[in-house]
Amino acid sequence: MRYSNPANLAIVACPGGEAFADQVITHLKNQYRYIFNKTASEMSRRFNLEADEVMRRINFINEITTVAAHSPGPDMKPVVPRFKVPTRFTVFPNGEIKAELIKPVRGRNIFIVQDVENRYPLKFNDGALTKTLSVNDHLMTLYVTIDAVKQAGARSVTLVIPVYPYARQHKRKGREGVTASRVGRVFESLGADCVITLDIHSREIGNSFCRMRLENLHASYQIIRNLSQIVPFDDEDFVVAAPDTGAVDRNKFYATTLKKPLALIYKERDYSRVTNNATDNNIAEIKLLGNVKGKTVFMADDMIGTGGTLLKAMNLLKQQGAGKILCAVSLPLFSGDAIKYFDEAYAAGLFYRIIGTNAVYHEELLKREWYVNVNITKLFAQIILRLHQGQSISSILDNREVIAKSLLPKGKE
Repeated sequence: MRYSNPANLAIVACPGGEAFADQVITHLKNQYRYIFNKTASEMSRRFNLEADEVMRRINFINEITTVAAHSPGPDMKPVVPRFKVPTRFTVFPNGEIKAELIKPVRGRNIFIVQDVENRYPLKFNDGALTKTLSVNDHLMTLYVTIDAVKQAGARSVTLVIPVYPYARQHKRKGREGVTASRVGRVFESLGADCVITLDIHSREIGNSFCRMRLENLHASYQIIRNLSQIVPFDDEDFVVAAPDTGAVDRNKFYATTLKKPLALIYKERDYSRVTNNATDNNIAEIKLLGNVKGKTVFMADDMIGTGGTLLKAMNLLKQQGAGKILCAVSLPLFSGDAIKYFDEAYAAGLFYRIIGTNAVYHEELLKREWYVNVNITKLFAQIILRLHQGQSISSILDNREVIAKSLLPKGKE
């Protein structure tokens, strides 16, 4: 059994990602206690030692080898350090941002957590300043934090960014930049070794990196688990629909996993138009391939921005006789007035539920009856733990077997 000293793992939370980081740390502590106890039990059996003696020896080794000492308690229970590194963020009058680590991190594996889509007021300057940041501000905060961590002598730097910034600018159609790859190159130049993100808009973004690794997670297990509590999977009138051609692979996964038929909504877009809100989108024409009449329809997409695309797809499904409509999104951005438009659509009976994750921090959205929040911080904690221990993460990235065994009705495997 592999065991690595937990004190050599540290979390640095940017202001936007602090709420997400705190939940991840809670799961990390629980997982390390479990690993410690399991390791002690196995070593006790293998070497014919008392469990207390094994725990004492593990704590002793941790104490003399760790870069951040933590004294064990008298009862010799697992000693789990405070993973979070105290950090001070300062905003100067001209808008510049500085990150300063209060505690040393030399020789530790650092995971920097940032939510670039957090649009709520945040505290800076030791609480003296409250400021709401844009995506660009969050991104700059992440840049200066990476630099601070590298300058402090960290062994490795992994970025935990549930929403990858500028991911929708991943290909060039005219005289424009490929900003998604440029953001990654900046991460590389600052010394980042790996990026952990959720349902990146285009997997090709990772191909643009020279050295840095991209670990692209999926929330399908968590979404299906919550979906199973809303609708029965043994319903014969259950259909999976892809809201556009770009979401075919994602919805094909759900349709194949759940053993359900797959429909497709085909859209023609006018890319000369920029989407500003849910009623002003760039969809020129929309068609449906498949039968949804009288069916419960489930659609999955990577994100909801202004929401216009999804609302238009729901309208088409209703026009074609669909019954209950449910949607799932990994990245619930809900930009602009999106929440208001979905409130109106829900009141009009256009859809039943939207399942989203806490990859983006929200307060108002959680108050909606139609919104189901899925917590994915345990998923990120599992990945962080395995990367720190040098273990494989393939079983987490490809979770079809876990879904089939634990979530699907008997006979659906």
